[in-house]
Amino acid sequence: MNIRKLRLHDTGGTLSSEDRDEYEKDYARLIQSPAFRRLQGKSQVFGAGSGDYYRTRLTHSLEVSQIAREVARRLGKTYPFLMKNEHPGLKLVPEVVECASLAHDLGHPPFGHKGEEVLDHILRERYGVPYEGNAQNFRILMFLEKRAGSERGLDLTAAVLLAINKYPYCLDDPSRMKGVYPMEWKGIDYLRELWGMPKGCSTLEAQLMDLCDDIAYSTHDIEDGVRAGKIVLSEDFFEDNRIVDGVVREILDDPASMAAVQWEKSTDLSAMVKRVLEDYYLQWKQIHVQYGREKSRTNREMKARWVSKFASGVGIIDDPKSGWKRVTFVKDDAEDLELLRTMEILKKLAWVTMIKDFRVQRLQKRSENMLKRLWDSLEDYETGRLILPPDWVESYDMQKGEWPWERLVADYIAGMTDAYAEKVYTELFASRSGSIYERD
Repeated sequence: MNIRKLRLHDTGGTLSSEDRDEYEKDYARLIQSPAFRRLQGKSQVFGAGSGDYYRTRLTHSLEVSQIAREVARRLGKTYPFLMKNEHPGLKLVPEVVECASLAHDLGHPPFGHKGEEVLDHILRERYGVPYEGNAQNFRILMFLEKRAGSERGLDLTAAVLLAINKYPYCLDDPSRMKGVYPMEWKGIDYLRELWGMPKGCSTLEAQLMDLCDDIAYSTHDIEDGVRAGKIVLSEDFFEDNRIVDGVVREILDDPASMAAVQWEKSTDLSAMVKRVLEDYYLQWKQIHVQYGREKSRTNREMKARWVSKFASGVGIIDDPKSGWKRVTFVKDDAEDLELLRTMEILKKLAWVTMIKDFRVQRLQKRSENMLKRLWDSLEDYETGRLILPPDWVESYDMQKGEWPWERLVADYIAGMTDAYAEKVYTELFASRSGSIYERD
């Protein structure tokens, strides 16, 4: 990669028409890319194709981009320093945040979080290297995707690339769970140094994209859970101690969750979870009556109100630990920990009721078995090259050792949709009659 050919375009507080064209180019390159189209066939929570109303990675990404764009516009009118062009990392250009949101899940493999978990386990156990969805974004954007006139990558602006980089670390240390693979980190680190980004800090645009991703998870996934019958809107369900205990356990077992919400030792976590869930149900009940007990309309209104509640709570504060600024929920010029914890509880409610459901677990076990067998079929170079598409093998042979065979196999499997992974699995392991050409 020639990092000096990266588009280093940057703007001041006000976009000129020429500047805006740069981000519109990014937007067009993203939405017209095969990687973006494939998101329609990748699971969000429920398997892609499970129903007409459940979200996929594509619809999730579109919803995150809408939330992030609108919040960026509001914050731009609220915080005067954003217009002063003090630092390229201390700006919030709505078009940049929108592009980053559209691209933030490109690196996720088929079958949702289970797919990422399986690939990471295989690579760490056999090769001592990780698989990480956020890092895979940069594999796609900087190397794997191709556009006309470019040998590799989508040639995105520096602003958009850094807005996608919510974990500004290199994954050369296997103990680190989130970050960027070493090869792509060379380019990202070059841009960060060029911008004078503080070590370990991400741009405001990356922070906003990340927070809006969490807002979408904590509202939209619950709406899907209600529609699927996994979350039952009744007093018995929300007062069930098993649900409360499950949410508490997920929070305590998740280091990222504990760090993000800053639970105080004196906090009665069980009592807070119970209160949030009870308040959530009482609000739904009130809206249900207000809208003539129409459940579908009530669910949409409930989702809209919570998105609005979270989005309107987003602000920017000084972070004394890093000397940088932080995008978070803000109330009275301080971090709104109450709202932050509420969002975390709702995220864990979605996880406990859906991901941990035994039917979903069965589907994930099936997905795990498929991905492991696909990997085993492709892992050996001499065997794998015979059953991979010729252009993948040609690309590997041409790059002359830039990355190892196992990384190419991970790239190929990660790029699959749920349906395509099942198709290839069926071709390799299921007994079928008929011409192979009928299956494409």
